[in-house]
Amino acid sequence: MTVAVDRVPPAPRPELEPEPKSNFERVLLAVFVVVPFLALFAAIPMAWGAFIGWSDVVILAVFYVITGLGITVGFHRYFTHGSFKTSNRALKIALGVAGSMALEMGVIDWVATHRRHHKYSDKEGDPHSPWRFGGDWKALIKGLIYAHVGWLFSSERTNRERYARDLLADKDVKRIHDLFPWLVAASLLLPPLIGGLVTWSLTGALTAFFWGTLVRIALLHHVTWSINSICHVFGNEDFEVRDKSRNVWWLAIPSFGESWHNLHHADPTCARHGALKGQLDPSARVIRWFEQLGWVYDVRWPDPARLAAKRAVKAAA
Repeated sequence: MTVAVDRVPPAPRPELEPEPKSNFERVLLAVFVVVPFLALFAAIPMAWGAFIGWSDVVILAVFYVITGLGITVGFHRYFTHGSFKTSNRALKIALGVAGSMALEMGVIDWVATHRRHHKYSDKEGDPHSPWRFGGDWKALIKGLIYAHVGWLFSSERTNRERYARDLLADKDVKRIHDLFPWLVAASLLLPPLIGGLVTWSLTGALTAFFWGTLVRIALLHHVTWSINSICHVFGNEDFEVRDKSRNVWWLAIPSFGESWHNLHHADPTCARHGALKGQLDPSARVIRWFEQLGWVYDVRWPDPARLAAKRAVKAAA
């Protein structure tokens, strides 16, 4: 079956940083993508062979939740879209550090890239649209691979001044961005350090590194990248949007609610992505807790009238 979708050409140059990614950066990126991914293949036999302990499970879970929420609540809903405000400097810094430890990008590059994605979603200029090469099945398979991971190896770098000027002007956020290599190191080394101290053994450090660092990074990366790929091709469309964003229910828990992607593109600044009955959104729950504690304010919760209007447009189409 062929879907009539225009091929997406490369982005206009003004959208990009004058200095592209270096070959060294791309090689280093390949290491951080491929090595954790290989660990996933070894995970089942390693677990079957008892190369895992209770401390490894706890470390993996804790670091997955902290870094995952750092991306969803911090990088995405707060820094990119301003779904809520905070005067709590410690919380802002904590969200920036936690998101950076997910090893996806520095905070300013992440935000700039995602804002460009929303501006050109599934059209010319989108950095990771799965419809980039067309709509027939061969082009779509190629596009899914590109949207999932291939786009990371492009030499393109989204223009920070154009898309994240507010964050460049924020001294705390700029500092966190500049410290990204050190936060990567912390993300890599803290799990084995904790595992070694808890078990007081080299074996405990090694197993914690395997599960709490490599497997955790691979799982979080591929869940995050699935929002770019799977959630722009498969799933349900509950709200009228100008692109092909969709809701994928089975990704909701591991993505902390990010896979309710259709509403997000219909109303990007909304703090809750899973706004309909039965749509679990752990990130929105965390934001609600922050609000109840008085740490955040001006939270952009879903507006029932706005949601009804978005659905009514679709029904009338």
